[in-house]
Amino acid sequence: MTPYPTALAQEPAGGIAGWAAGLVDTLGGPGAGLAIALENLFPPLPSEVILPLTGFAAGQGVLSLASALFWTTLGSVVGALALYAIGALYGRERMHALWARLPLVKVTDLERTEAWFRRHGTKAVLLGRMVPIFRSLISVPAGVERMPVPLFLLLTTVGSLVWNSVLVLAGYALGDRWELVESYVGVASKAVLVLVLAAGATWLTVRLRARGAARHRRP
Repeated sequence: MTPYPTALAQEPAGGIAGWAAGLVDTLGGPGAGLAIALENLFPPLPSEVILPLTGFAAGQGVLSLASALFWTTLGSVVGALALYAIGALYGRERMHALWARLPLVKVTDLERTEAWFRRHGTKAVLLGRMVPIFRSLISVPAGVERMPVPLFLLLTTVGSLVWNSVLVLAGYALGDRWELVESYVGVASKAVLVLVLAAGATWLTVRLRARGAARHRRP
């Protein structure tokens, strides 16, 4: 007998959604928090599935809405803090050494990126928590740049609470149609990925042309 109600007659039985539903059924709020902490560490686990499903579970009485928001936000912060620690432990010097060995890149590119983060890091961490894909990755440069931990935790908590609230409340409101949230957010995630790939391809093309032009100018 589980300590929480298991009344989700319409819950998914397999895949990531089934795994998340099982955690919430068995552990309640802490299970939802664990799922989201793992989602932060492994971005292929989609928050657009886990969070609306948690909201649906709250609507079915498996956990309270307040518990759903508290535990998912706590899980987000724990996962983000782990990635921050990875960035901080890897450090700026190792990052520079690795960057210097990569083809088609310059150390000055990294230095410009660092300068940008120093100017806009606060906004990047806060808003990055609300952008698919980047919501996890933004914690690593914050660690590399040693953003003050209290500030990082505050920004991460606020950004995560906003993102989690939107998706959890959507799942709560939609009930057994919670999967609609995944459809809409999935489109946004794909759009972000396309923009990132396009930017990367553009950067690579410019870098290759610059290298070719430099070779032609040599006597």
